[in-house]
Amino acid sequence: MKIILMQDFESLGFEGDIVDVARGYARNYLFPKGVAIEASNSNVKAMDMRKGKIVANRTKDKEAAERVREKISQVTITVRQKVGEEGRLYGSVTSRDIAQELESEGIVVDRRKIVIDETIRALGEFEVPIKLHPEVMAKIKVVVEGKEEEA
Repeated sequence: MKIILMQDFESLGFEGDIVDVARGYARNYLFPKGVAIEASNSNVKAMDMRKGKIVANRTKDKEAAERVREKISQVTITVRQKVGEEGRLYGSVTSRDIAQELESEGIVVDRRKIVIDETIRALGEFEVPIKLHPEVMAKIKVVVEGKEEEA
């Protein structure tokens, strides 16, 4: 079944794209969530009218992501966690921890955009990628330090 995406959807494509998906997936998931509409002749014509606005918005979003990437590249964040023997952390550093530290620096990033490939469970310095836009990736330097135990 051919559908038109009404918003960017990572596994399918970008807003305005016409893609082919299974009928059940479209009717049971994409249509009710407002992610897509059926690619009828009238809907295709309406989407062609909106293409210019979509391209302008995508360009504006990319430029904003580039500015955020510049800010992120100048920042090193420090996360303090409880440490056990041999410098191993009791837990791990999560995307939520990194997002909170970034927010304290004045940079707001959705934690779901922070990509932690391998769990951070040791002290040290790590580079963590952040997917700000489909075409813009940033890397942030994360320093993990031990937290002093309170007596």
